[in-house]
Amino acid sequence: MAVTAGPASTLPKRALAIIFGVSIATALGNTGLISVLPAIGRSIGIADEMVVAIFSLSAVLWAIASPFWARASDKYGRKPLMMLGLSGFMVSMAVCGAVVSAGLRHLAPPLLIFGFFLLARALFGLFGSASNPATQAYVADHTGPEQRTQSMASLAGAFGLGTVVGPFLAPLFILPLLGLAGPLFCFSVIAAAMLFIVWRFLPDSPIPAAARTSAADRAERKANPMWKDRRVIPFLVYGFVVATCQTAQQQTLGFLIIDKLGLSPLEAQHNIAIAMMFGAVAGLLAQWGVIRMFEMTPRQLLRWGVGCAALGNLLVAVAPGYSTVVAGYAMTSLGFGFARPGFTAGASLAVQAKDQARVAGAIASVNGINAVLAPAFMRLYHVNHAGPFLLNMALMLGLLAYAFQNTQLRNADPKPADVQASTIAALERSDEAG
Repeated sequence: MAVTAGPASTLPKRALAIIFGVSIATALGNTGLISVLPAIGRSIGIADEMVVAIFSLSAVLWAIASPFWARASDKYGRKPLMMLGLSGFMVSMAVCGAVVSAGLRHLAPPLLIFGFFLLARALFGLFGSASNPATQAYVADHTGPEQRTQSMASLAGAFGLGTVVGPFLAPLFILPLLGLAGPLFCFSVIAAAMLFIVWRFLPDSPIPAAARTSAADRAERKANPMWKDRRVIPFLVYGFVVATCQTAQQQTLGFLIIDKLGLSPLEAQHNIAIAMMFGAVAGLLAQWGVIRMFEMTPRQLLRWGVGCAALGNLLVAVAPGYSTVVAGYAMTSLGFGFARPGFTAGASLAVQAKDQARVAGAIASVNGINAVLAPAFMRLYHVNHAGPFLLNMALMLGLLAYAFQNTQLRNADPKPADVQASTIAALERSDEAG
C-alpha cells in the first residue's frame, strides 16, 4: 500500500530563506576551504596527499554522526540541531584558522601542523554534521510529495549558491596580517552570524506525529538501519559514487590548475577560484533553472546527471589548456547539479513521513564518508594527471547503466505515491521469485 509523506504545514517564506542561509553558510566555508587548501598545503610544506586527507577524518565522523543527529532531530526538534551544527562549524573554522596561522609562521613542524589541522577539521565532522539532516527534514516536514523534488533541488541549489560565492570570497579574505588563514576566520564569523539568525528568527517546527516513536519503534529502527532498507539502498549507492567523484574532482582541480599553469600556489589562487565559480554557476543553473523549467523528475535527474558528469570529466582529462579545464569542470558540475537532488528526492519519496529524518541522516552519511577516498584519487593524480578524471568518467558511465537497470531508480517517476507502490510491489515480486 502506498503511503505518502504529507506536510505538516506550508513552509513559511522566511523560514525557507533561513534554511537556505544555513546551507549557503556551510557551503561557503567548505568550498572556500577547498579552494585555498592546495595553496595552504604547499605554502606550509604539507604533502598533497596529506592535504586532501585533512577531510578524511572529518568525513568518517560526519558519516558516523549524521544518523545520530537525524534521530536526535526527531526527539529534540530540527532547529536545535541546526544551531548545534552551525556552532560546530563556527568553532572548527576558527580553530583551523589558528592552526593555519601557526603553520604559515612556521611555529611548528609541518607534520605537527597537519595533525592539529586534522583534529580541528574533525570538529566539523562530529558536530557540524548536525545541521544537514535537520535542514532536509525541516523541508520534508513542510512539503508534500508532489513538491518534494523541486524543494530538494532548491535546497541543493542553496548549497550550490554557497559553492559559487565561497571560492569567490576566499581570495578576497586573504588579508595582509592573516594571509591564507584569513578566509577560515571570516567563514567562522559568517557561521556565527547565521547561528544568531537561526536562534532569533527561525520558527520552531513541531515534530510531525509520524516521526514520534515509541521505545519499540526506536529499537526496531536501531536493529534495521536505513542503509539496510531496500527501498533506499540503490539511491544511497548512487549517491555515494556521485559524491565520491564530485569530492575527488573538487579536491584535485586546484592542484591540476597549479601544475597546468606552472604558477605558484598563491598566484594560481585567482584561476582556481574562477574555475570553481564556473562550476558552481553551472550547478545552480541545473538546480534553480533547468530542473524547474522542465519539471524534471528524480528518474530523469539520475540519468542526465551522470551522463553530463561523464562528458565533463572526459573534457578535463584531455584538456590542452586552462579554458578547457574550466569548461569541463562546468559540464561536470551541471551533471552533479542534476544528480544530487535526483538521489536525494528519490530517497525521500521512497519512504514514509516517519522516516524522513532517518533517510536524511543516511544521505548526509554518504555525502560525507566519500571524502575518505580523496587521498587515493590524489595518489592517482601524481601517477597520471588525467587519471582521476578518467576514473570518474568510467564510474559515471557505470552509474548511468545502473540508473537504467535498477528497479527502484527506474521507478523514481513523477507520481510519488506510485513510486512507493511500484517499488514495494517490485520488492515483493523479487521475494516471491527468490
